[in-house]
Amino acid sequence: MNSKQQMGRVNVPRQPLDLNDEQLVANYAKAFKVWGTVSAVITGVSGLIGCFVFASYGGGGYGVIILIASLLSAFLIYLFFMFFYSILKVFSNISTTLKDTFILLAGETDGDQATVEVSNIVTASGENNEYDSSIDEALPLVTPEGAEEYEANGVKFSMVKVEGGSFDMGGTSEQENVEDDELPVHNVTLSDYMIGQTLVTQELWFAVMGENPSKFKGAKLPVECVSWEDCQDFITRLNGLTGKQFRMLTEAEWEYAALGGTVSRGYQYAGSDTLDDVAWYSGNSGGRTHTVGTKLPNELGIYDMSGNVWEWCQDWYDKKYYKNAIPTNPQGPSKGSNRVLRGGSWYSRAGDCRVSCRYNFDPDYRYFTLGLRLAL
Repeated sequence: MNSKQQMGRVNVPRQPLDLNDEQLVANYAKAFKVWGTVSAVITGVSGLIGCFVFASYGGGGYGVIILIASLLSAFLIYLFFMFFYSILKVFSNISTTLKDTFILLAGETDGDQATVEVSNIVTASGENNEYDSSIDEALPLVTPEGAEEYEANGVKFSMVKVEGGSFDMGGTSEQENVEDDELPVHNVTLSDYMIGQTLVTQELWFAVMGENPSKFKGAKLPVECVSWEDCQDFITRLNGLTGKQFRMLTEAEWEYAALGGTVSRGYQYAGSDTLDDVAWYSGNSGGRTHTVGTKLPNELGIYDMSGNVWEWCQDWYDKKYYKNAIPTNPQGPSKGSNRVLRGGSWYSRAGDCRVSCRYNFDPDYRYFTLGLRLAL
């Protein structure tokens, strides 16, 4: 079974609680909150029904007693579940802090260290954080034919043209350990569009927003700790600076580009069946993000579509959406509570980095595994 934990909605954790896994701890905490609320409501409603039943047979006094007892039980049940919810939420925050501290003190790095001279980046708190010299040296990106370069406040970035076409979306035969929300496989047709050759970097985010919310600082590192709503604000400001209409990718556009579009070779990951060649993930990341473009690109010349940071998509998430998906330029469900994320991250296991793997979070959620790629 895929190791992915769907977070949000009313998703019950699908594996034992690992207190070292902050995302899974948060998932269990949310489940306790939901279970407590539902159990309390059921108990309270049952007491109310019992009260009316006794009252209808002339036993009003007993009915009142049952109602009071039921409401008290409902309150105690709710407190019981919320106690565990609070413990897990606190532990999740402590665990994240301790993990960050350990990584910084241990100075975990990779074998391909190199000193990179870049300007200091100002954090959201106003402090100057120098670029960590232990990060991989940024290699020259191979720009595909038809790519276009844009600039925002002096920071340049490239957009790659994706020729439209049709493809089978979802858990195809090339994908291993497919989850239910990746089925059924369905044919989708897309028009032409442009996609960011790399993830949005911290230097681009800072050039547009004037702040850098990321935990792992570095100009050429992908921006992280950004919510879906933060990304919408960033795009609005970027459009104001450039006069263009940048946007998020739809989920279908993301998967089509990750597969390689019209030149796809049907890989399980974005650009290869060997994950280490194309992605920074839990097996090789050293516990942090890495400079964009330091792994091999996929068939379209796009980097980091597997691993490094999860990528927010425009769509609402619906586990059963594929059963009724629109076949041409789908925009996702018309409503929902969570937004789609794709691609996996430096913290993810291999299965989460597959091109068909789906993930979701509340649109206001920030985490140091969540980032962004542009579309146009």
